[in-house]
Amino acid sequence: MLDLTMLSRQPLHSQPFRWGQISHLFSPENAAALAATYPHDAFKTVSGYGGEKDYEYQARQLVEMGTGRIVHEPGLSPAWQELARELTAPGYRLALSTLTDIDLRTVPMEINVFHYGPRACLGPHPDLGDKLVTHILYFNESWNIEDGGCLNILRSADPTDVVAVIPPLVGHSAVLVRADHSWHAVSQVVDSCRTSRRSMTVTFYRPGAVSSMWPAGDQPSLHSYVSQHG
Repeated sequence: MLDLTMLSRQPLHSQPFRWGQISHLFSPENAAALAATYPHDAFKTVSGYGGEKDYEYQARQLVEMGTGRIVHEPGLSPAWQELARELTAPGYRLALSTLTDIDLRTVPMEINVFHYGPRACLGPHPDLGDKLVTHILYFNESWNIEDGGCLNILRSADPTDVVAVIPPLVGHSAVLVRADHSWHAVSQVVDSCRTSRRSMTVTFYRPGAVSSMWPAGDQPSLHSYVSQHG
């Protein structure tokens, strides 16, 4: 499913922090299957405004932090079940360890998938200090960058201080090595967008960290995600 050799072919950029854009992770057939069967079940709404960053999106667990357990597996297509298994396998961890020069073989890891519908966004921020590396993969078959929903690599907290724009096209991905200045954002999806921006994050944490997305005791009301435009 995953072409792990692509994760070691291109070195990371060193400015404005350590990051990389990795493409062609899937064969055309696998990319089409993953895009066509992107999960729509068991999402929760995540939002917050007026703090350090504004954010609004829909989130679903794929792999539970620290256990490697695939969450809500019966709701996943065979392609997504296979992808989840490959992401929890030693080969994937080793490939990202080689790319980032950080030993990620045994650290806690979680995987979440997201829908960003109209008006959804993620304001400029560096990741939390207990994160080491985040690998963001995308699953839209097509995307107009004028609709927003792109990952912006930033030089600073200024959302207009953009170094690179990465659209959410299936097979594309971004690797972010966490630093105090690893500023990035997701531009707001426009009201008229006819599909959601679809992404997955594989997040590696420092030992002893806990999930900020699914904290212990959290029992959110889960729902199926349906686009406003059908």
